[in-house]
Amino acid sequence: MSLDTSAETGPETDVELVDDEMVDGTSVSLFEGDEGGLEYSQRRVLVTLLKQRFISARTHPRDWTVLVEHERLIRSRLNDLFLDLMVDRAREVAWKRQATSETGSRFPTMLYDAAWSREETLVLVHLRDRLRAGLASGDARVYIDREDIVGYVASFRPSHATDVAGDEKRARNAVASVVKAGLLIPSGNDERFEISEAVEPLIPLELLQELLEALLAANSGDAPPEPEEPADLFDDDADPDGTTAGETAGEM
Repeated sequence: MSLDTSAETGPETDVELVDDEMVDGTSVSLFEGDEGGLEYSQRRVLVTLLKQRFISARTHPRDWTVLVEHERLIRSRLNDLFLDLMVDRAREVAWKRQATSETGSRFPTMLYDAAWSREETLVLVHLRDRLRAGLASGDARVYIDREDIVGYVASFRPSHATDVAGDEKRARNAVASVVKAGLLIPSGNDERFEISEAVEPLIPLELLQELLEALLAANSGDAPPEPEEPADLFDDDADPDGTTAGETAGEM
């Protein structure tokens, strides 16, 4: 089962960024002919929000600090692009989503949709469940092993499925995809990850329950009819509290 959501570029590990200390803090002009009104650190936050699914105090501490200090300004720049800024201060996570007009119609967008695979969706479901359980028991950080995740995905394999090796490969690829999305944080051990607190606000509880029911029904051979439009894990209307994530810009 696939749910529409948005793809994002991976972390920039091969790009040499401008050093903050090299930027003149007395001027917002950063290059010849620059008409921008944001300081370098503010522009950096804006670019990160556009390219990544989310930022958090855990994964982007410097950008998170700037965003909190200049939230209204960053929100304004995103609004100019028909995007809305969502901030969960309790979990220290921020993300964007596509703005919708008061009539319900959609504005022009620079974003594009991709889809979580069935296995990736199951990984996200398991991570959210483990994160909530760990935090409820008082853990400051919650960790999970790769084999735990792969085993959970395998538990949803239909009894009639025979491609065990192929299913396991897809499960392991799903883990890699979620790591790339930043929702699993490498711990220094290739087989163990920290679960990002961004998992909880990015996955609506009601949709999570619907998803599990649909997967169980599909495995039993009694799957409900497909809706005209597939459910969106990060749909703007999925959570009445508004705690959903938005789409992510395509490659810049």
